[in-house]
Amino acid sequence: MIKKSSNPYYHIFYWIFVLLILTLVFGFSWGNNAAAFFFISMLLPIVLGTSYFFNYFLVPRYYMQKKYVRFGLYSFYTAVISMYLETIVLMFSFIYLANFNFKNLGPNASNTFLLAALLYLMVFIGSFLLMSQQIREKQQIIQEFMLEKEKLKQACLEIVSNRKTIKIKYTNIKYIESLSNYVNIHTDTEEIKTKEKISNLEDRLPGSFLRIHRSFIINKDRLKSFSYDQVLVDDIQLNIGRTYRKQVKESLGGQ
Repeated sequence: MIKKSSNPYYHIFYWIFVLLILTLVFGFSWGNNAAAFFFISMLLPIVLGTSYFFNYFLVPRYYMQKKYVRFGLYSFYTAVISMYLETIVLMFSFIYLANFNFKNLGPNASNTFLLAALLYLMVFIGSFLLMSQQIREKQQIIQEFMLEKEKLKQACLEIVSNRKTIKIKYTNIKYIESLSNYVNIHTDTEEIKTKEKISNLEDRLPGSFLRIHRSFIINKDRLKSFSYDQVLVDDIQLNIGRTYRKQVKESLGGQ
């Protein structure tokens, strides 16, 4: 299964890293890491909002659609609004952290340009990491698609049974059953035994086949009906394994 860039852990770890880096930068300048941490914590929601608006709205809707003029214009508006919000945070910090004295904030706290530079540096680093992850995901999807295409070209499953190589058409397979020391392939006309592992057969089968149990792979084209814990393949009723229920539901839910 492909690991999506929308995985919340990916984002959580990145923003914890951002919080630590900005705290160290300002804490070193101020000589007060605690005050810097509280200041950056107030600034972080602006960074988050700007980053996600830029990455998930502006980039896909305008940049990816080659609407560069609108992308540049709306990016500029976003920058202006972000800097305005930064100013509000600065004013609150001036009141809450510095007791109305800019000197208590440290030499860089009132430097709006520095705040903006750090803000957009984090946004662009996040954008680069996110797009890199998305590119890797798309490449993996393409590879899986090509592999699936190659499987469909073969149109049959090749196995070794009784020391002979046998080719079985996918359309003739009802389901595959794993027993104690062999695998039984149930077809329209016969049952074919092989010593191959069911996991190896699963890797070689196209997407029209689905693993529903540690002992069963079914041909979805032969599926008559299914419930929470069972499927009906032709006239055979098979159990869905507990650990496979979510996978089966996702695969058959649209059918």
